[in-house]
Amino acid sequence: MTAAIEVIAAGGSAQASFKAIAEQAGLSSTGLISYHFANRHELIEEVGRQILETFGDFVLERTQGIEEPAEVLHAFVEANVAFLRTHRSHAAALVRIKQDVAPAELTRSDQDRLADVLRLGQANGVLREFDPHLVAVFILSIRDGIVRQLELEPDLDLDAAGREFATLVDLATRKA
Repeated sequence: MTAAIEVIAAGGSAQASFKAIAEQAGLSSTGLISYHFANRHELIEEVGRQILETFGDFVLERTQGIEEPAEVLHAFVEANVAFLRTHRSHAAALVRIKQDVAPAELTRSDQDRLADVLRLGQANGVLREFDPHLVAVFILSIRDGIVRQLELEPDLDLDAAGREFATLVDLATRKA
């Protein structure tokens, strides 16, 4: 999986052949990969699921126990930036998978979890009225944009990006 993540992060899912992944993993043949996965598409879907699981656990660890929805949203933004700092290849691979071949369920699960937090904030009266699904799409698009910018600018100041990301989310969701 680690080799697949690295190959996808570097060149996109189109470059993620069993051969390229085997080479990245230091395997002499693709047999071990083809034993576990019927085809490249199945492998890429599993990589996407595992990255989302890793990301979900990472964010949950940083948001667990926070009750106030606006604080959860702020912690979510901070966790995203922290994930980019510590799991750059995972984030790049996920963006590429979602862009290239992601099954709709993979993209929707990411959006649905964030939309649920936004709905809770609205229900508790701390966030303004808006379409939670659309705002979740916008927030995740900003996050994915930061990932793409990291590819162009590896020395991107993630602290500054995180502050601006948090400000944009706050301005987009807070009650007047």
